[in-house]
Amino acid sequence: MEFIYGETELAHLRKRDAKLSAAIDRIGHVSRETESGLFASVIHHIIGQQISTAAQRTVWNRFREAVGEVTAENVCAKTQEELQALGMTFRKADYILDFARKVRDGEFDVDALNDMDDETVKTTLSSLRGIGPWTAEMLMIFCMQRPDVVSYGDLAILRGMRMLYRKKEIDKASFTRYCKRYSPYGTTASLYLWAIAGGALPELTDPAAPKKKGANKK
Repeated sequence: MEFIYGETELAHLRKRDAKLSAAIDRIGHVSRETESGLFASVIHHIIGQQISTAAQRTVWNRFREAVGEVTAENVCAKTQEELQALGMTFRKADYILDFARKVRDGEFDVDALNDMDDETVKTTLSSLRGIGPWTAEMLMIFCMQRPDVVSYGDLAILRGMRMLYRKKEIDKASFTRYCKRYSPYGTTASLYLWAIAGGALPELTDPAAPKKKGANKK
């Protein structure tokens, strides 16, 4: 399953931003996998913090094998030591158990998030231990498929903006201005900014990158 967007979103972005329009035409469709099940996705993202994608995949596979169906009850049946033994830090195991207990005991209603606006979702998710604003925004994109999320805390998004708009710095005011152009389809713009940051348009360099020694010499 991947993030769903189409001509409606692309037509809006093309109309509002000429540089992004040209990039969209050259890059073509961008596919990004999404996750189903917000409870499991929160845990998956906690596991993945500050480790490589490969390491996250390994620990997540161990976690699912140990827990079985990823439910609050099944997670709570494990001890902190048992979770840590799967390859995560003691702190992450604590965060996961704290979240699972809150869901099990009715202190945190995962399903209620679907009826909240974006800011309330971000605030509510960020109230969980181990979940900051950036992780909340990634959950909104890759699990909830919210259509208008552009993360100021995402270094690759900022890099993509610098490369696309040829700026050495993207301050909050500039970021907000670009987001207003993209809205209400900011998430689709995010997919293209990530692609640009990842080298989808090889001639676009990062203006903030240090120049190589001797680059200005003839």
